[in-house]
Amino acid sequence: MLTTGKATKVTVYLSDGAKHKGVPVYTAVLDFLFRNGVAGATVCKGVAGFGAGHRIHAAHILELSDHLPIKIEFIDTAEKVEQILPELQQRCGCGLIEMQETSVIVPPRT
Repeated sequence: MLTTGKATKVTVYLSDGAKHKGVPVYTAVLDFLFRNGVAGATVCKGVAGFGAGHRIHAAHILELSDHLPIKIEFIDTAEKVEQILPELQQRCGCGLIEMQETSVIVPPRT
């Protein structure tokens, strides 16, 4: 369980068109994080963006709308992130993973 103090924030950038064995990569990553006890994760779908190939993908361009940006964010202990990082890298082969040290405040539950 995540507690107040130092933590690691991980952001994974993907395309919603990226698939692994017929399943969207972001779905596989979210399932992996859940099964491995990560404190919590959020998936956000962008309306436009571009990646390393420098091709703009936007929701208003019908033929490219299946390659919109996806961002997965989660925060957990440095130890938990280190533990799952090798498998996360394998699952996100086509994406980018950003990690940064952060501080969190977990309010008391009432």
